[in-house]
Amino acid sequence: MGRQPFNLAQPAAWFARAGIPAACLDLSQQKLDPAVFKDAEYVAIYLGMHTATRIAAAALPKIRERAPRARIAAFGLYAPVNAAWLKSLGVEAIFGGESEPDLLAWVQTGESPADTVVRRDRIEFLLPDRRGLPELQRYAKLILADGTQKITGFAEATRGCKHLCRHCPVVPVYEGKFRAVPVDIVLADIAQQVAVGAAHISFGDPDFLNGPTHALKVAEALHARFPDLSWDATIKIEHLLDHAALLPRLKACGLLFIVAAVESIDDAILDRLAKGHTRAGFEDALALVRTLDIALAPTFVPFTPWTTLTGYRDLLAALLRLKLVEAVPPIQLAIRLLVPQGSYLLHLPDFAAQVGAFDDAMLGYPWQAGDPRVDALQAAIMAWA
Repeated sequence: MGRQPFNLAQPAAWFARAGIPAACLDLSQQKLDPAVFKDAEYVAIYLGMHTATRIAAAALPKIRERAPRARIAAFGLYAPVNAAWLKSLGVEAIFGGESEPDLLAWVQTGESPADTVVRRDRIEFLLPDRRGLPELQRYAKLILADGTQKITGFAEATRGCKHLCRHCPVVPVYEGKFRAVPVDIVLADIAQQVAVGAAHISFGDPDFLNGPTHALKVAEALHARFPDLSWDATIKIEHLLDHAALLPRLKACGLLFIVAAVESIDDAILDRLAKGHTRAGFEDALALVRTLDIALAPTFVPFTPWTTLTGYRDLLAALLRLKLVEAVPPIQLAIRLLVPQGSYLLHLPDFAAQVGAFDDAMLGYPWQAGDPRVDALQAAIMAWA
């Protein structure tokens, strides 16, 4: 959402190489054009996020109406974990992980696998085919402090993640594995976006430093070819501390800011989420990147079954003390923990007993905080944000 999707452009390249005509639609930017679906025999829907999955569910009846003869598949992080629900909506094939070979085989053979296919082994990455996607200018732009706007491209240097954070949607699909996109493919993808106006690149890797050597190669190649190009990446607090020596080199290669899933400043909650860092570690990482003049954009899941009113006030006080108020959008202070199908949170015995039956409408397991006032506060803040 907000970025031109790598995971539509990559399968598009596989179909193009096989000589199979394929059209791409990004439903965050485009409408369901009947002309696109008129003669469609196959429709594959990418479900990379919770929001995308709900958009797809709303779009499925319209897709069926516009392409009554088409066979429908779903792929992406949220496809395998919602397989049963998707099949109840008429989706016949479900793919996850490194799914391009399986999508291609589905179309070439016309055979749908009986079970969900989740591929984690290495595949060949091609230069993403972005020709059929909306132009970059239609997506989110980077706005600098002086008001300057930069057209923003989107690339991925890796897929998957080697960590097992319990709340993360990557974990049930990749189960601690990640796959590197070759440096030359990453660079060529960035080059084609620079050619149409990109002045900043957002890396969509779940964690840019899952493979620190690979990450450095990508950054150095990018900077050598495009010395004026800035970029951002998502990096775990744990990795910022473990690979602190790399950060000056990444900064020199154009790293402008880092998104870090801090999630909480309560060590007990961080332990339940298996985040791999502590409150003190977060503050150390923040101080570290600030000495290098790299901005940190922390994200939070402030409302969990274990959140207390005292803990929430503590979070707000910490944001003030650490001068992070402007770095945290108001909506971040209203986020409620989502528990999708397959979540590793369900491995916690005490947590499994706290959730209700899976809710198809919300695509998650409902839960309530121990203190009802916490739930009321979350609802009030969400309504305001």
